[in-house]
Amino acid sequence: MESDYAIIGGGVVGLSVAWGLLRRGFSVTVIDGDDAGLRASRGNFGLVWVQSKGMKQPRYAQWSQTSAALWRGFADELAELTGTDLGLRQDGGYDLHFSEETLADTVAKYEVLKATLGGDYPFEVLGHNALRKEEPNIGHKVVGAIWHKQDGHANPLRLLQALADGVRRKGARVLTGQRVVSVDKADGFTLACADGTRIRAGKVVLSAGLGAVKLGPLLGFKAPVRPQRGQVLITEKLPRLINRPSLIARQVDEGGIQIGATNEEVGLDDGVTRKGLAQLAQEAVMAYPALERAQLVRSWGALRVLSPDGLPIYHESHTHPGAYLVTCHSGITLAAAHALRLPDWLEGTSDAPDLEVFRETRFS
Repeated sequence: MESDYAIIGGGVVGLSVAWGLLRRGFSVTVIDGDDAGLRASRGNFGLVWVQSKGMKQPRYAQWSQTSAALWRGFADELAELTGTDLGLRQDGGYDLHFSEETLADTVAKYEVLKATLGGDYPFEVLGHNALRKEEPNIGHKVVGAIWHKQDGHANPLRLLQALADGVRRKGARVLTGQRVVSVDKADGFTLACADGTRIRAGKVVLSAGLGAVKLGPLLGFKAPVRPQRGQVLITEKLPRLINRPSLIARQVDEGGIQIGATNEEVGLDDGVTRKGLAQLAQEAVMAYPALERAQLVRSWGALRVLSPDGLPIYHESHTHPGAYLVTCHSGITLAAAHALRLPDWLEGTSDAPDLEVFRETRFS
């Protein structure tokens, strides 16, 4: 099988890149694993989020803003091709606070970032009374919130479904249940899979999430990523209770409320714990007391893909030119940028975004 690009990894990150390359006329083969894989794309929170990102690296804030601004067009184009509504809403999101001290401290940090970005960081501080006008069901223990206008949320499973459908409609070869075991670099790339399948491609994008730890060295990458578990809760479908999403809870387009998420360093364990779920439920009830009466219908744990500093990694291999590492823990937020801007970087065009600060050499 010969393609311009081979994409290793069929989650949201890999499929977003594949979609972007296909819409520019490149041929693409997507190599995806089996259902036993640790799939962050099936367990994430679904936020399209700018707020709080890039506090120590403003370029990350800008990259997140770029993607958030592209998301509407990205969602509409996917919906037109596949008929799948991604449930996108972008009318802002909240960082809720239970103490005046944490609220003031966060606002001060946002002001510094806003100044660094030349004023392009649209947020407002809402006291409890102002917040209650926007969110009548907010609890009295919430002293206030930061409302960031660029934030929003979408249905992540529909995004994954639409991307998987869309890349096939645009002519991609999608190989499922495959595991790459070796790479030969001679006149392009030849990837050998465990079952003997061989894929030839001019360039390779490694976007296999936590699988990059094993596959990275085959392509000259260190791929310093680690897992971090997040547990979430889902309620029954409810009448409108939450108008805008927060990092504590969001009401999805189907009516249920998603509550999350924990941040646990537990290795490759993607299970759920009574302690973790109890903490999530307690905080959610503090924020929205009406949730105390809601029925829970399911819960799950999933593993984030984190670099040492939490930022994405975009890196071309020194030993295998034409091989690229693309990994991040904000695959939903960055999906639009990965589809609509990253192809310029992969092709080295004059419109390529400046991603130098995200090279993996920053960890050397």
